[in-house]
Order: sequence, then C-alpha cells, then structure tokens
Amino acid sequence: MQTVQQNKAHWSLRDVIFLAIIAIFFGIIYQVWGYMYYALAATPLKPFANDLTLGVWIMAGPMAGVLLKKVGASFLGELLAATVEMLLFSSWGASTLLSGSIQGLGSELGFTATGYKNWDKLGIALSVVTSTIVTFAWDLFSNGYLHYQPMMIIGLFLIRLVSIGFFAGILVYWIKQLLDRTGLIK
Repeated sequence: MQTVQQNKAHWSLRDVIFLAIIAIFFGIIYQVWGYMYYALAATPLKPFANDLTLGVWIMAGPMAGVLLKKVGASFLGELLAATVEMLLFSSWGASTLLSGSIQGLGSELGFTATGYKNWDKLGIALSVVTSTIVTFAWDLFSNGYLHYQPMMIIGLFLIRLVSIGFFAGILVYWIKQLLDRTGLIK
C-alpha cells in the first residue's frame, strides 16, 4: 500500500515529459480553438460563446490527471497548456495563465474529492462538476455574469456543464480508453 501512495506522489522523468507533451498538444489546440470562440462571438450566440466553447479549454487538466494519475497533474496540465497557448500569442495574453490556473484548480478538485483514488468515470465526472462550478463562479465576477437575469445565468451554467461534460468528460474518457488499449500508459 505504501508503494502505491509513494508512486502517486513521486514524479518520474517519464511523467514530466508526458506532462510536457500533453501541455504542448493542448496548448496548440487551445490557441486554434480561440478562432471557434471568435466565430461564435460574431453571431447572435455571443452571450453563449464562452460557455459553449469552454469545455475544450478544460481538457488538458483531466487528461493529465487520468493519464498520469498523480496529485497535481490536473492543475499542472491545465496551467502548462495555458502557458503554451499564451506563448503562441494568445489574444488573451498573460490572463491566459490566470484562466489556466482557475480551470486547473477546478479540474484538480474533482480528483481530490475521490482522495486521488478514482481516475476513471467517477473522478472524471467529479472533475467535470468541480470545473464547471469553479470556472462559473469566477465568471460570475470577472465576466459580469452577475448582471444577467437569473434565467440567463442558469442557462449559461447548464450550457457550460454540457460543454465541459462532453469535451472534458466524455471525450477525455474515450481518449483514455483508446490509450489504455495501446498499453502506452501504465
């Protein structure tokens, strides 16, 4: 039992390299995904653009968590992906790091809730819920969501939950299953 706990806390060179690969991969995806946000923001869907697209920007955290199964992997995966996105000249600049930190914290809390014992469906589902709550709480203040009518706030929350649920939940789980079959991640 002690070896399992030590293994969760110990980061090998392989883990660090794999985390870097995840961060670079998602950082590039995040930078390109910004165009989807801007495309939606240029339509009557503008008030919903952030919540519709946010699920993709949450993916690096749970992906790093479920693949590395390490305390802090979700937070670091998300923060490092945001760093790569910023270095690729993200239109949001250094604020990308703040967003990545908040998103990573939200993702990490889901796995924390299981005591870092469930990196499968339950851990991912809790990560979806905590990511949704944490990022939405942030947007209530930082993006002025508090000024919306209650039904609009509820609608935005539900759209965000579905977006994060699909991209950072279902899609991450499917990718994990595919990688498990390859035997690449052990």
